[in-house]
Amino acid sequence: MKLKILITRPLFPDVVDRLREYFDVTVNEGPRYNSDELRAALQGMSGAVVAGGEKIDDQVLQGLTGLKAICVSAAGYNNVDVAALTRAGIIGTNSPGPADETVADFAWGLMIATARRLVEAAHWVDQGQWKGNVGSRLFGSNLCDKTLGILGMGRIGQAIARRAIGFRMTVLYHNRRRLDAAVEAECRAAYRTKEDLLGQSDYVMLAMPFSAENYHLIGAAELRLMRSSAMLFNIARGGLIDEAALAAALRDKTLAAAGLDVFEAEPVIHPGLMGLPNVVLTPHIAGATAEAQHGLASLAADNMIAALGLGPQAGKPPSVFNPEVLKGK
Repeated sequence: MKLKILITRPLFPDVVDRLREYFDVTVNEGPRYNSDELRAALQGMSGAVVAGGEKIDDQVLQGLTGLKAICVSAAGYNNVDVAALTRAGIIGTNSPGPADETVADFAWGLMIATARRLVEAAHWVDQGQWKGNVGSRLFGSNLCDKTLGILGMGRIGQAIARRAIGFRMTVLYHNRRRLDAAVEAECRAAYRTKEDLLGQSDYVMLAMPFSAENYHLIGAAELRLMRSSAMLFNIARGGLIDEAALAAALRDKTLAAAGLDVFEAEPVIHPGLMGLPNVVLTPHIAGATAEAQHGLASLAADNMIAALGLGPQAGKPPSVFNPEVLKGK
C-alpha cells in the first residue's frame, strides 16, 4: 500500500504524476486551507508538499503522529515553525536554487521601474495625460555608475550583484559572514558594515532570508542613515522593513523612492504605502515564472520522495532545513 501525501496547492501535472508513482496523492483544488482545515486534511498523511504561505506550527501538527515530512515548494520557509517541526520529529525541506536567477531578474526590473518612474509614466499615458513634450515632469534617476548596496549576499544577492557589472555600478554588500575573496572578485563586491552600506549606497536591495533576528532590520533609525536621494528595494520578506517608518520617509521625502514585492502582512499592505507616487508595489511575484515555479515544485517532489525513504536518494533529501531530525532517525 502506498503512503499518503497531501499537496496543499495545485502543482504542475507532470510533477503530480511523478509523485503518484510513489504515493497516494491528494491535491487541494479549492481555496487555501486555514489552520483547522489544514490539520484535518493532514490526518492520515505521511507527508505534505506545501506552498510558501501555509502556516505550519504546533497547532497544525497536534496529533499528527503519522506525519513524517513537510516539503515547502519555495526557497523561503518562514511560514514553518522549524522548532515545532523538529520537536515532532518531522523532516522539513525547502526548495532553494530554482528561482534564484528569476528573482534576480525581477529585482533589476523593480529597480529600473522605480528609478525611471515607469509605472507612474505608464499610468500617465493610459489616463490620456500625454499631450506633447513631457519635459522634466517624469525625470528619473540613472542606475549606471551608481552604488548598489545589497543586504544579504547569498545566491540571489550574488546573482543581483553579477548583473550590476553591466551597469558599471559599485557594489557593496553586508552579510552575516563575509564572502570568500574569490566570490567577492566574481561579484565585484566590497564588504561593508550595515551602517556604512546604508550611508554610501544610492540603491539598497534586501535579499536575505527572514528570521526573528532581522525582524524590522530596516526601521526609522536605519532609514535616517540613507541619503535623501537613495531608494530602497525588497524582494526578500516583508517583515524585514518597518513599513510605517518607510511610509513616513517616503511621504516626507527623506527617502527618494522604494520598490516592494513583499509585505509584512501580505496580501494586506500598510495603508501609508498606498497611493504614494514614489513607491512601486507588486504582489510577491519575483519568482513568478513558469520555469522557476516548475523547478521549485520538482525539487519539492525530490525532497518528498527521498524524505519518505523512496527513490534513488532514499533517506537523503536534497535540501533539509532541520537535519537533526534525519540524524535522529
